[in-house]
Amino acid sequence: MKNNMKEIEFSQANYDQWQESAVKALKGKPFESLITKTIEGISFEPIYTQDQLVEKLDGKLAEQVSTIRSLKTGEECLAAQQTFADSPEALLQGVKESLAKGNDIINIDSRVNFAWDEQTLKELSVLITENSFKLNIQNNQDALLQVFNYINEDQKEAVKGFISSTDTINLDGFHNVRTRNANVLEAHYDGAHAVQELAIALLQAAGYMETEEDIESFAEKFFVTFAVDTQFFVEIAKLRAFRVLWKAFTSAYGTNKDVPVAIVTETSLRSFSKLDVYVNLLRAGNEAFSAILGGADVCTVHPHDVLSAPDDKSIRIARNVQLVVKEETHVEHIIDPSGGSYFIETLTAELVKEAWALFNELQEAGGYNAVKSNGQLDALLKETMDQRMKEVETRKKSLIGTNIYANPADEIDERNNPLFADYNRLAKPFEELCLNYAKNQPKVALLTIGQLKQFKPRADFVSGFFATAGIVPEKSPEIQSVDGAKDWLSTTDAKFVVVCGQDEAMKEYIPALLEVKPAHISLDVAGKFKEEQNEWIEAGLNGFIFAGQNIIEKLTSLTADVKGVQL
Repeated sequence: MKNNMKEIEFSQANYDQWQESAVKALKGKPFESLITKTIEGISFEPIYTQDQLVEKLDGKLAEQVSTIRSLKTGEECLAAQQTFADSPEALLQGVKESLAKGNDIINIDSRVNFAWDEQTLKELSVLITENSFKLNIQNNQDALLQVFNYINEDQKEAVKGFISSTDTINLDGFHNVRTRNANVLEAHYDGAHAVQELAIALLQAAGYMETEEDIESFAEKFFVTFAVDTQFFVEIAKLRAFRVLWKAFTSAYGTNKDVPVAIVTETSLRSFSKLDVYVNLLRAGNEAFSAILGGADVCTVHPHDVLSAPDDKSIRIARNVQLVVKEETHVEHIIDPSGGSYFIETLTAELVKEAWALFNELQEAGGYNAVKSNGQLDALLKETMDQRMKEVETRKKSLIGTNIYANPADEIDERNNPLFADYNRLAKPFEELCLNYAKNQPKVALLTIGQLKQFKPRADFVSGFFATAGIVPEKSPEIQSVDGAKDWLSTTDAKFVVVCGQDEAMKEYIPALLEVKPAHISLDVAGKFKEEQNEWIEAGLNGFIFAGQNIIEKLTSLTADVKGVQL
């Protein structure tokens, strides 16, 4: 007799039952090993339940969800792909083509290498009258601001857009142009994590409010700019959290009304690399998806080669990334598509709690200008950036194609896009290392001890280690004896040698090799040998290569060591 699967019923499991099964599956490992700590100090649980969510939000789940959905300024996320050009004609042509091919918002940075002449400004004024725009202006004397002088008085109300500047920009009669921007990009590239970015955005908004009459009129001129990083769920929750925080912020300034807030986003370049640049496509796609799911009103997707010189192809791909995400997933037809997820709702609430506390702490310390000028904010962000760099340099965090799975044959495009050249990026030390080794590449070899299966794991690890600097080590034949190792070491022309093999073999071979090591060779061992470390170093060993080591520090020191040997 066959069972009818449609009639089989399963008893509903609770969290305790799941945890008990999980502990058994861990086979002795602690349950806490399933919990992941983020750079914000938030713990990711292995599973989230409805009961936990309700308890966490203490009955405020419905309020959180309704706040997020009611404070959005539009129904969809608008594409704002940046136009790059070297001449006025190319810029105008680029703007028109991008609009025809799916771009929703004109996006121009005023830092161009040509003059803004009258004819260009006149033609551009027509375009920004008919289309929304996003302008990055340097100050209130920026020549690009003259574009608004060519717009007729009766057309001013129809003009809609965003202006970002370090100065306060005032445009007479342009009531639908937002000019008060909490721009968190600088803090983002200084290392800020999600909690810090949210707090800094509120600090900047509070700074504006010192000269504004009321919160409602200010909100009509205000927008926030976030860079969206690769931490998928955190970035979704970050954008959702800002709307909850904005509700608390506006309430603190005396209004109980729902005051929508515009969130403008761009994909982060903090994880972009000039090494294996097509991986940047994956990063940008992931970030764009986060922005859209998180409820961004505007999103800019940077081309994968934007760090050097984006071309027509990369610009088209970047634009299409956003179009594909929006149209093929149908998220553009849904308000708050990530809402209701136990995980994301919980994470949103945690970010709100931590960011509000940090905002109040910094506000009590004097506000944005005070903590910026006295160095308190910079010190806070430097600590976070140092942690990020350490995690990448030790491979605790992966940058595919850069600090792991690197292609040593990759050639770095040494051109720099001046718009983004000063951004702090996690891949920069690896790029500099590759350029340094390319100009003065030492010959590196692996001395492999024993049979293939005995040395291959460490040899592969060391090869990958050197690949991050663009180096392909040579490999010795399979060495089966101490005498064979000595003979090979005496004849190699390599300047740097790493011995790879099993622990017991290393303990036998290394002392013998150090006795005969030529002075011109710098000798390292693959692996960690705590007991033998001091003895081997005193006998002339250069050092060790092992998992968890700081790659940048090690390979930088090798550059100096090898130069010293060659001299």
